Amino acid sequence: MRKGRPKKRIIQPDPHFNDAMITKFVNNLMLQGKKEKSLKIFYEAIERAAEKTGEDGVEVWKKALANITPNVEVRSRRIGGATFQIPSEIRPARKQSIAMKNMIKFARKRHEKTMAERLAGEIVAAYKEEGNAFKRKEETHRMADANKAFSHFRF
Repeated sequence: MRKGRPKKRIIQPDPHFNDAMITKFVNNLMLQGKKEKSLKIFYEAIERAAEKTGEDGVEVWKKALANITPNVEVRSRRIGGATFQIPSEIRPARKQSIAMKNMIKFARKRHEKTMAERLAGEIVAAYKEEGNAFKRKEETHRMADANKAFSHFRF
């Protein structure tokens, strides 16, 4: 790059729990700039997850995110006409981002009535180490393990 790295933006913590990670999640959940709506969806989902598990909702959400956070990923690299899937470590910010996006993606695909119910269902499923987001993490790790032989081609 000619210009150098862009400055990291400071994300303000959310008003209710005073946590910046929740703000990042809500920003990923938000569609068309409707932040207030996505905040309501998130808080309702946290309440529902707390009801289902009988524990603190934010702690359940954080544990669920930790359960679906991948440690390695495979990247395609072309070497001598052949394309190899090379396993590589993921930096912490990207790990968190992937986990959040997977949780939201698979929550949107669920079949409950409201988005808050869907998100709560996905949070509880990830907390119990099941559900589609957890399967995605396991699948990623399996692919990385299967292609371990190509790790000497690292970037």
